[in-house]
Amino acid sequence: MRRRLVISYLLLMVLVLIALETPLAITLANRETDRVRADRLADATRFASLAGPALRGGTPGPLDNELRSYDDLYDVGAAVVDRDHRTVAASESWRPASGSREALDTALSGQQASGPDSVWPWVDGPIVVAVPINDGGEVLGAVVITTPADAVRQAVAVWWLALAGTGLLAVLACVLTAFGLAGWVLRPVTELDAVTHEIAEGDRGARVQHQQGPPELRRLATSFNHMADVVSDVMDRQRAFVAHASHQLRNPLTALRLRVEELGPSLTDADGRAEHRLALEETDRLALVLDALLTLARAERRENQRVTVDAAAVAASRVAAWEPLARHRRLALRLVAEDAPAYARTVPTAIDQALDALIDNAVKFSDAGGEVTVTVRHDDDGTALEVRDTGPGMTAGQLGQATERFWRAPEVQNVDGAGLGLTIVAVLVDASDGRLTMRGGEPRGLVAGLWFPAPHDAAPGGAASGGAASGGAALAAAHDDTVASPPAEAAAPTSAGVPSDRRPERTAER
Repeated sequence: MRRRLVISYLLLMVLVLIALETPLAITLANRETDRVRADRLADATRFASLAGPALRGGTPGPLDNELRSYDDLYDVGAAVVDRDHRTVAASESWRPASGSREALDTALSGQQASGPDSVWPWVDGPIVVAVPINDGGEVLGAVVITTPADAVRQAVAVWWLALAGTGLLAVLACVLTAFGLAGWVLRPVTELDAVTHEIAEGDRGARVQHQQGPPELRRLATSFNHMADVVSDVMDRQRAFVAHASHQLRNPLTALRLRVEELGPSLTDADGRAEHRLALEETDRLALVLDALLTLARAERRENQRVTVDAAAVAASRVAAWEPLARHRRLALRLVAEDAPAYARTVPTAIDQALDALIDNAVKFSDAGGEVTVTVRHDDDGTALEVRDTGPGMTAGQLGQATERFWRAPEVQNVDGAGLGLTIVAVLVDASDGRLTMRGGEPRGLVAGLWFPAPHDAAPGGAASGGAASGGAALAAAHDDTVASPPAEAAAPTSAGVPSDRRPERTAER
């Protein structure tokens, strides 16, 4: 925008200079030409007064001496001709030039002639003047003078160069002034653009300096800061409400579940036991939703925290943690990774929670005898992780809606879940400046890909790296906002189809 403003100022300045200097340049050329032409006309008139006796008597008399002296003094050729175009007297440097014939014809008709009207630096040719020689109203001949116009052209060129130099200085001053003015005008806009990007990238404390630029842009900066404050406050209030509400609702929900469990031994009929089991499942579902909302609120609040983790070690720990449930479901869960570390720069526990959600989905929706593969590799100056399953997959339309909050595919509405798992994954990946991709597998299934940027240095530099598999599992278990907790080793399945000693919390659904 600054360049366009400067170009517009410069174009306006050039148009003004052209409008002012073009008439002035023409006037200067005409003035120099008229000055020389007036002098030559006066000289020719004096020679015409001396040439009368020579033409009447046929003898030059003093005319030859006058023409010779004039030629020696000014180096200008002059001649006197009769009305039959015969030369009566001429100086030594006299030579007929272009335009002299026409000037003589005009002079012999009784009128003065001169040309050209203006001398231009790029046009060659002399200045020609001719005056008639009259005697009692009769034209006896004419005096013609040809003056070299080199000096006039040089003078005109000097004047024009001076005008061009003045215009160039004016243009340079205009450019410098335009850059300064455009910078002053656009400085608030530039800062507004930078602050907007900073806020979009997660720095909600960035604000615009509102004491720079014109008053209109100062008011705009003040209004933008006020809007940013209001939006930030609203987001903080919303996240605080979700976090507080989720946390506060856990206590009465836990108490409610305990009371419902205590009712179990008192139920004797089959219908009562079935209702009791459904009530427990509904409380588990409600706890699942509350945990997911709390995790989502905390994930969205961590905009600026970054840690360096070993994605390969974290993936190994999560595969080891989910192996019992996969084995219980008769699924093959395996890890494909190099022996070397694969460091990534993320928000805390982003890889742990993302893998938990994606592996939970893969295990939940894959049929017995299927396979879930977790791959870790270096890719595109970062670390890529991929979870591939052999489940039913999703359609193209469902893939576009999969990360929406509380969205679940119509065919899996009866499967446990809250519809927030992939949303949390998307938030964590976005906060880590990473990418989440999902596509259909071949011949079936779903392939969920994660990409995280590599740290600036090769080593983690003292940040949390995930450690060994057991260390990564301990970190995920100890952290309060993991997405899904993998089940422990199960002894035998319950009637609900999950291990009897611990039911896994699942928040990622399709």
